[in-house]
Amino acid sequence: MIFRTLRTLGFRNLVDAETDTQGKDVFLVGENGQGKTNFLEAVYFCSYASSFRGVLDREVVREGEQQSAVAAHFAGSVTGDGGMDKELLYDQVRVTYEQHKKTVYLDGKRIEDRRDLLGVAPSIVFCHEDMEFVTGSPERRRWFFDQTLGLADPGYLEDLRKYRRVLKTRNTLLKTGAEHHTQTSIGPMLDALDPQLAFYGLKLMEKRQEAATGFSATFGILYEQVTRLDKLGLRYVPSWKALTLEGIHCFLGEHRERDMVSGLTLSGPHRDRYLFIRGETEFAGKASTGQRRLLALLLRVAQARRFSELTGKYPVLLLDDVLLELDPEKRWKFLVALPEYAQAFFTFLPDEPYHRYRTSGALVYQVSQGSLSLASERRSAPGHSN
Repeated sequence: MIFRTLRTLGFRNLVDAETDTQGKDVFLVGENGQGKTNFLEAVYFCSYASSFRGVLDREVVREGEQQSAVAAHFAGSVTGDGGMDKELLYDQVRVTYEQHKKTVYLDGKRIEDRRDLLGVAPSIVFCHEDMEFVTGSPERRRWFFDQTLGLADPGYLEDLRKYRRVLKTRNTLLKTGAEHHTQTSIGPMLDALDPQLAFYGLKLMEKRQEAATGFSATFGILYEQVTRLDKLGLRYVPSWKALTLEGIHCFLGEHRERDMVSGLTLSGPHRDRYLFIRGETEFAGKASTGQRRLLALLLRVAQARRFSELTGKYPVLLLDDVLLELDPEKRWKFLVALPEYAQAFFTFLPDEPYHRYRTSGALVYQVSQGSLSLASERRSAPGHSN
């Protein structure tokens, strides 16, 4: 599905308005700080009821306002002949935030779990912060691959939630025991929790290993095609080396004293790592800044491709100034490598050659002080063909 219209109210610096977005490509052109990224954030909010910037819900409320809302109407995906695929499950999403509470509606009906949004209009965002998946902490890399898994398998997200709940309870017990020197008394409670931690942890490990193998195959070929360098692989490195419930349970028992002293669970899927490997050598630490930037972009491309391979659906792409830091040759290689998509939103600075990338039927909006104005009528122009 594609976003047919997007309406915002009290959202960031965006002017309260409904914007026509019914095009396969939507270009947002403007200087920094005018609202281009905020508009992408509003689109993302309609996909997941959260921000890709990792901020609290109240932070998207426009200064001086008490509430905010975003709403989208959808249309069928644009087909190859320029027509529309009319098969829809939902027509509208609305997300409101008022009185410190967020509420999500699908076709006017309130939903309790944001997972119900995942299949409506899944979006994949490309932004500067994606560099953290390459150069940042293991936690950021885990976040990326958890997101990749969750896009195609909502059941994985439920397993992850359950694991985190058990982990939180276990850490609370360990911390209490360490602070009050009551390690002996918490032993029976840990005996009850550890089998649950092992059970949900093993489910995550199995899914992560399978997903890493598939992702590595897709990503490795993509990286080789774009860079003309040796294939780059992904290696999943689980914190627990045991691969059975019994083995994990024994490991937890053997390391319980260490956990009690630290007041923290020091092993498990929350400590898993993902490494980029060329040959047998870890690659990210040796890559140049340009290589890392391209690597981060190709991770998102591979994420979108894997989503389509596993679900048979095309995502909405949100590309925030991603071409700005690439030289002309890498720009074209990246655009050629873009996966099939239902719709794409691009942001550009005014002096960027965005007309070169414009496709037939694209919408171009000038963005200034939170207001969007249509730059010109849709027209055919030379450009990248997806």
